[in-house]
Amino acid sequence: MDAHLHDDHQIVYAARGVLAVITDAGTWIAPANRAIWVPLAGTVHAHRAHGAIQLHLVGLPATENPLGLDAPAVLTVEPLLRELILAHTGTPGDDDSPEGCPLRAVLLDRPAASPQQPVQLPSPSDPRLRHICETLRADPADLRTLAALSREAGASARTLSRLFTAELGMTFPQWRTQLRLYQALVLLAEDTPVTTVAHRCGWASASAFIDVFRRAYGHTPGRHLPRGR
Repeated sequence: MDAHLHDDHQIVYAARGVLAVITDAGTWIAPANRAIWVPLAGTVHAHRAHGAIQLHLVGLPATENPLGLDAPAVLTVEPLLRELILAHTGTPGDDDSPEGCPLRAVLLDRPAASPQQPVQLPSPSDPRLRHICETLRADPADLRTLAALSREAGASARTLSRLFTAELGMTFPQWRTQLRLYQALVLLAEDTPVTTVAHRCGWASASAFIDVFRRAYGHTPGRHLPRGR
């Protein structure tokens, strides 16, 4: 879905597949146990779906902001919130207001109880940093150090390291890990075997990939394969 605005807040949830919400500030990634909060606040954003997607959009009134956030965020979808989203989006014809829809009234409370998950890939503005990020986006398995990459970017590794922290709020290794996890989710949604995903995303072994993935998402990558491979 191309870049657009809407008049209400939204919870964007993919019950199947992997969804990315993209803004000028970066990319927010949500597999099937996550949702993305997109506030009104004039947030221009695009949706990108990977794999066999099953998308659910829940609009919340502009006067209500249960999360108190004016920027996109990734939320954990616990079982009750998942069932509320599915039930609400599966019952067309309900009154659009929270008062007219008991399910939506409950939805106004649930997101506030869902912890945010830092599944975000921020985008840089500095051209030297942007060169590094675009290079790695093209090949997440690129194993070069920041010092090696800096020679192409026209800046020292120390300067680039400071820029990663100042502009993106994370270190170079943290950003690269987030990129690899994002690409891993995309490949898993396309039914790519776990071992292949590990190597294409730059991990030395499937076990190393599984360990990082489990720490990031709380479960193994096999759960995201459409056919459970």
